[in-house]
Amino acid sequence: MSRAVAIALVAWGNAWLTGHVGLDEAVDEVEKSAGPQIVGGEPAEVTLRRGLGDLRVGGLAALRLALPEPGDPLGLTGPPSFNTAAIDAGAAAVAVLDGRAMGLVPSEDRRGSSYVGVRWTTHDASAAPPDVPSLAEADRRLTLAMRDATEALLAVDDFAGMPPEIADALVAPESSGLAASALHRGVVYTHNDSGGVPKVYALGPDGKVVAVLTLAGAGARDWEAMAIGKDGRGRPAIFVADIGDNLGGAWPYVTVYRIPEPARLVSQALRATRFQMKYEDGPRNAETMMINPRTNRLYIASKLFGGKVYEAPARLRTGGSNVLREVGDAPPIATDGAFAPDGRTCVIRTYFGARLYSVGADGRPAKTIKSLDLPRQVQGESVTYTPDGRSLLVGSEGVNQPVYRLPLPEEALPSPASSPGHAGAGGDTTSGRRDATNTRMALFLALAIAGAVGYGLVRRRR
Repeated sequence: MSRAVAIALVAWGNAWLTGHVGLDEAVDEVEKSAGPQIVGGEPAEVTLRRGLGDLRVGGLAALRLALPEPGDPLGLTGPPSFNTAAIDAGAAAVAVLDGRAMGLVPSEDRRGSSYVGVRWTTHDASAAPPDVPSLAEADRRLTLAMRDATEALLAVDDFAGMPPEIADALVAPESSGLAASALHRGVVYTHNDSGGVPKVYALGPDGKVVAVLTLAGAGARDWEAMAIGKDGRGRPAIFVADIGDNLGGAWPYVTVYRIPEPARLVSQALRATRFQMKYEDGPRNAETMMINPRTNRLYIASKLFGGKVYEAPARLRTGGSNVLREVGDAPPIATDGAFAPDGRTCVIRTYFGARLYSVGADGRPAKTIKSLDLPRQVQGESVTYTPDGRSLLVGSEGVNQPVYRLPLPEEALPSPASSPGHAGAGGDTTSGRRDATNTRMALFLALAIAGAVGYGLVRRRR
């Protein structure tokens, strides 16, 4: 209970402090998970709403999260009395005030036979910043931890209790990117993540690999996304983005490769054309690449707490660097994206949900149409549209992970005149269902991870 409620308080509290939600909504969401909450001890106890309001008047600027363990007080800076209480509870929040800090330690608050809530006991706390991993290191540890979890799940050999949509779902390689074929009905392309080889896998309607396309002359440092576009002569082409940077800006440039989509789908090697990319405002991590089918222009979204969308030049060049320029905002921790086949909408996903956008007259992502819930996945990092533009396909990293087909809401459907209805991944390419459980809360947990990794939220258990 302590960890969950501390995470909720820090996530929703910081959302309130940064103006994303009101105080009432933040408190309601925190108390929704653990019941009524009070701050302080008798006789000076106040409600959580009053307590946060008083802290704001006292100069509250941010909330830090600490998830310590015996022998590992990560996120805590003292004094010893606060550290001991936080370690005993397994979690704490630190209210950063003007020149000082206050520790908040949760505990169960029982009154009578039926009332159960949470009491936040206050402690003096050091205002010194904790000695914590960098965002890049935390992101790396998160990725490793999720892979460990995947391996543990794959070791389970009793599948009798699995839902049909999992047991009968598409069996894909470690899917870090998805793209529906422009030439072959029912075919979806995918690729592996970092540490793999420069290969693209063509999956048939039954989920089996029908061809392996090797990108001759390409590297595979950290492939993160793919999309269908056109080559210089207007022919269908497969673009693969080597844009991951788990070191948070260590690579001065990133690379996008292009191969022709073969008319005959058999395993083969195809010479890759290489495009070097540089961000106008400096290196960063990214996992999302999209190509507007109307303009053939390439877009990349950064994987940061304050994510941005970057636009490539109208015509890519193979010599020198293609400069990526910021043109808009992206959801926090974006993991993939795609344009609709008719170019009227686009989608950017995260680990927990997705956001649909209209596309402006300039071809760029514009206003948000709707936020979407996505199925629970081990490490959801791929999305694309079906060729008819009426559904999304979403996949996950991890061996033998399912790819789900999700119908789009009515407001995002293509008009009859623009619906392509030609080759590619048809309606029965995948199976799946939506799982909307606590998606909004999950997004705020992701924000807490991104915003509070400096306080020990993300670390690899050994």
